[in-house]
Amino acid sequence: MSKEAEVLNKWDTSVKVEENNYYWKGAPVFTKGSVTTEKPLVVELFCGCGGTSLGFEMAGYEIGLGCDIHKPSISTFKKNHPNASTVLGDIRVISPERIKELLDYRKIDVLIGGIPCQGFSLNNRKRHKGDDRNFMYKEFLRFAEALQPNAVVLENVSGMKSTGNFVSVLEKELSEIGNYNVVSELLYAPDYGVPQKRKRLIFVGIKDKIFNFDSVIKTHGSTTKEPYVSVKHAIGDLPSLKTKETKTYYKSFPFSAYQKLMRSKQKDIITGHTAPNHPKTTVDRIKNTKQGCPMYDRFKQRVRLDWNDLSPTQVSGGIRPQFQLGHPEDDRGLTIRERCRLQSFPDNFIVLGGIVQARVQTGNAVPPLLAKAVAIGLKNYL
Repeated sequence: MSKEAEVLNKWDTSVKVEENNYYWKGAPVFTKGSVTTEKPLVVELFCGCGGTSLGFEMAGYEIGLGCDIHKPSISTFKKNHPNASTVLGDIRVISPERIKELLDYRKIDVLIGGIPCQGFSLNNRKRHKGDDRNFMYKEFLRFAEALQPNAVVLENVSGMKSTGNFVSVLEKELSEIGNYNVVSELLYAPDYGVPQKRKRLIFVGIKDKIFNFDSVIKTHGSTTKEPYVSVKHAIGDLPSLKTKETKTYYKSFPFSAYQKLMRSKQKDIITGHTAPNHPKTTVDRIKNTKQGCPMYDRFKQRVRLDWNDLSPTQVSGGIRPQFQLGHPEDDRGLTIRERCRLQSFPDNFIVLGGIVQARVQTGNAVPPLLAKAVAIGLKNYL
């Protein structure tokens, strides 16, 4: 195949999307945890590395179980939620009854899920309404109907609103399977303390009650006393690095409230702070790019960050993601710790699976501080 034909084929919507090689193809693997508290119980489907679960945990919920097909994500989820049960495998062949068994048949308060979003993503050049991944929401419906939690929370990218009639169909079908009153709202992550221009479409359904999104209280922005968190206030305290260099200790004290929050449960050691191993041509390209500007003419989303602005939306970058964002001052791409910071994962959150799959996980994640705001708002309805 010629290079021209290969490029055309890559963006042809009739060609099936290549899958991540780390998707688990075997029989589902069930690992039982221990639910030990009387806090509201949460189960997360399509959990990824667990950004939504972490936000709910921050808000005072108990994380009972996470389920995903991506093996490194389940490893990360288990590492950071050691008491939770996990299910590794294709959700289409998993029985809700097994979920009940793993939870000792305890009543589930909230079923949450981040259904695969790549088919809706505005960054997906093969985006179209017939993408197979767009219909995985039916699996969430199957579990919601069988488990009958008190509430359901579903999230996706903003592009879902402009892809067919998925939003209205999902709201209707989710309402019908469990007497849920389902509403949705597009939330802007910086309003909740996340240093990144990221929008997520959030669905909330509650039995016999109607959720009011005014319950999701903004903490930052023009309607509050706090300005948005800039890139400098998010990652500016992390040690400077050269390409391929690793540093494991903080070199300075935190100088913003956000940095203090991210470091509050971590001692002096930093994890995941290794610079990518760039060739000289890439180093030179970053060096010659001004802050806030694209590093490549053809890929406008690949930007060198501006210290004084929010980060652009961080993406997973497909199945072999290269670096997406350049450091504002160092001539390199971001470390995994810096990517975590921009998503509001605290410094004690460990991402497993190597740098490439860690980029996948951090790019796909829901920012925990956004999930926390939703979780706090939901608590009053349970």
